[in-house]
Amino acid sequence: MFRDMRRKKQAIGEDECIQVLKEQTRGVLSVLGDDGYPYGVPINHYYNDEDGHIYFHGGKIGHRVDAVRANDKVSFCCYDHGTQKEGDWALTVHSVIVFGRIRIVEDQEKTNDISRRLCYKFTDDEDYIAQEIQRSGPGTLLMELIPEHMTGKLINEK
Repeated sequence: MFRDMRRKKQAIGEDECIQVLKEQTRGVLSVLGDDGYPYGVPINHYYNDEDGHIYFHGGKIGHRVDAVRANDKVSFCCYDHGTQKEGDWALTVHSVIVFGRIRIVEDQEKTNDISRRLCYKFTDDEDYIAQEIQRSGPGTLLMELIPEHMTGKLINEK
């Protein structure tokens, strides 16, 4: 169903893919948008070790939400900032692509819990996190990506 990687020598393992997903703060969620056009949106994410799912939060209305309600198949691309060898212009970058199905989480308690966990990727300021959840929690929509296929690779731009 899913294609094999063409450049298998560049493949990274599942553990390394998960590490990229856990460490990086943003990626691009791609959905099937209006009139069949792909719609990719940069978005914060949280990889949950407990269930292996990736979570996204945002507003309850908009293009992304409409697209997900119409078609639950998505892909999510995440990559690190890359490293550069001294004196070299090229970056070496780890990238991950996850294909799967996404669903809207209706449970407000779970939404608040995952939102809190996501906040820790950016700050450990408990007061700020509590205020944000209090202020934005009721208007927050949580989406859960259930991975069906994941690939990762190490790319050297040279």
